[in-house]
Amino acid sequence: METADCVVIGAGVVGLAVARAMARKGREVLIIESADDFGTGTSSRNSEVIHAGIFYEHGSFKERLCIEGRDKLYAFCDAYGVTYKRTTKLVYAADEDEVPHLKKLQAHAAEAGVYMTWMNGKDTTRLEPHLRCAAALHSPLTGIVDSHAYMLALLGDAEAHGATIAYNSPVTGGRDGEDGIVLDIGGTASMSLKARTVINCAGLGAQTVSEGLKGLAPKSIPPLHYAKGSYFYLTGKPPFKRLIYPLPGATSLGLHYTLDLSGQGRFGPDIEYVKSIDYTVDENRADKFYTAVRKYWPDLPDGALRPGYAGIRPKLQGQDEPRRDFEIQGPSVTGVNGFVALYGIESPGLTSSLAIADTVAERLP
Repeated sequence: METADCVVIGAGVVGLAVARAMARKGREVLIIESADDFGTGTSSRNSEVIHAGIFYEHGSFKERLCIEGRDKLYAFCDAYGVTYKRTTKLVYAADEDEVPHLKKLQAHAAEAGVYMTWMNGKDTTRLEPHLRCAAALHSPLTGIVDSHAYMLALLGDAEAHGATIAYNSPVTGGRDGEDGIVLDIGGTASMSLKARTVINCAGLGAQTVSEGLKGLAPKSIPPLHYAKGSYFYLTGKPPFKRLIYPLPGATSLGLHYTLDLSGQGRFGPDIEYVKSIDYTVDENRADKFYTAVRKYWPDLPDGALRPGYAGIRPKLQGQDEPRRDFEIQGPSVTGVNGFVALYGIESPGLTSSLAIADTVAERLP
């Protein structure tokens, strides 16, 4: 049987960050990825936003790791030449009824040390002439990043510190052994592998991986709900220079405006709980997009939206259930010595990735 020191399952942005952190710690790291490339799932199907950390529950992983990860991500991009842009962001109140909620959000963010400037409707019009709202908060720490270049830099630095990666290698099962964790690896060259440490960063597949590991405490595995988010591209000249966000809803941050580093404008994601992974964008959802966008950009022309792409959020809560935090479970919770599992790493997972990785590395020898 083949042996390994530290195995990271999943080569999304979080898995790559964790592998890099463990390799820089001096561990011999093997990354196992079921697809034929890194970052093919949730990590490549999002808004690529670097979040400031204004929306999350105080004391949560999402808040703390987003704020820490934001600063670490900007520093990493500077150090490794990853392209990003500090676009800033406006969170708006559509009408006077929403103004008290916007003030509450400003106070909530300030309590976490994230400060935003209050702007009335006239102020926002001077900053963004096409935006129509009663008031807005200006977030100076928000940006966008080339997520593929970021993942490539993470992998490159992990490999520079001795890590290796195996593609087309799905984990099909495993067990808690006496002197290590045994993983069954499928693919064209199926095998069994014994490792001292295993870190489950499989994203949408994290629950399935853990469920297949004999000896793991079944009650430690949280439920998984697929929350699909679709994006529509804007045809024509982008109306805004900054990111535009509504007040957050109960299940998502709302249908917002972002742009990529080439200047392409897009709207989304919406949210749709689904039973299976399907990245098809339903053109009929455009009607809801037009309605939502025209609340703050009434001049959106008919026919200006075209289907873009979709992603799936690995949510731990079902529709209309209370929000749940990231789960980072160590061996004391999983019940398997050397086994760490990460669940529900949705937004702000990209922003938080380096801080998540450091948290995992600190918990392991």
